[in-house]
Amino acid sequence: MLLIAWRATARDDLAQIIRYIAFENPPAARRMKRLLEESILPAAEHPYLYRQSERVPGMREIVAHPNYIVFYRVAATCIEIVNVVHARREFP
Repeated sequence: MLLIAWRATARDDLAQIIRYIAFENPPAARRMKRLLEESILPAAEHPYLYRQSERVPGMREIVAHPNYIVFYRVAATCIEIVNVVHARREFP
């Protein structure tokens, strides 16, 4: 089982998403935070479970929610979470 490492960029993305949702609905923001953080857990055991990204070479992506995508890469010792983005956002 690989460790999960969140890069600062991904933590910042997550914080912005949660702040935006919390402005209108704090309980929904807590649920979304939990959903996005837990979406990566299966990749710790099965790193190649999710598809390779067509948007960003070398990345894999999880559609954690219809509106949010988690981008990660598989490193030798960990799963590195790189970004969390809104699905409608043009990325990168």
